[in-house]
Amino acid sequence: MTLRVAETREGRWTVLQVRGELDLVSSPVVRQRVHDAVAAGDRQVVLDLSGVFFCDSSGVGVLVAARRLMRSCQGRLRLVLPARGAEEGSHVNRVLAALGVRRLFEVYADAASAADDEASPLSA
Repeated sequence: MTLRVAETREGRWTVLQVRGELDLVSSPVVRQRVHDAVAAGDRQVVLDLSGVFFCDSSGVGVLVAARRLMRSCQGRLRLVLPARGAEEGSHVNRVLAALGVRRLFEVYADAASAADDEASPLSA
C-alpha cells in the first residue's frame, strides 16, 4: 500500500493524516510535509498516525527529526497513536515503545484531542 498524507486544520493546529506504510521508501514524504508546514508558518503540527499499519526505523527517524525540527522553531508536535488495533496505529505505538522513544512524544488518541490545548496526552 502506498503512503498517503492528507492535510487538514483543527483550530490552530495543522493535522497531517498519514495512511499506509511508513518505511524507507515513504518516510521522506512525511519529512517533506512537516518541512512544508513549517515553511508555511505552521508551528503546531499533529501527525495522525492512526492509519499507519507498518513503521520501520526510517519512519521512527522521521518522527524524531520532526520533533527536533518543531522544537528548533519553538513549535509543537503531537502524535495520534490509538492503543488498539493494527489499523488504528498500535503497531507504531509498539515500535516507538520498543525503541525507547515513545516518551519523547506527546501522544493522543485522536486528532481532536491532540488539537485541544486542554487535553492531556496519553501516558506512555
